[in-house]
Amino acid sequence: MRTNIVIDDALVEEALAVSKIRTKRELIDRALREFLARHKRKDLMDLYGSDGMDPNYDYKAARSGDG
Repeated sequence: MRTNIVIDDALVEEALAVSKIRTKRELIDRALREFLARHKRKDLMDLYGSDGMDPNYDYKAARSGDG
């Protein structure tokens, strides 16, 4: 999808220098992918209070290499 947007040139130049990315298109693509990945991850505060353990997990078998 082709879109025209106004972006802060100084911000783009700094991001290009820090990231070693060569093109603005690649920079925006990477920024959007990282934005989505970060927002799709579970927030640690959402996990607070849950033990997150599988009730069938056998830690003894895991230690011995059988699980």
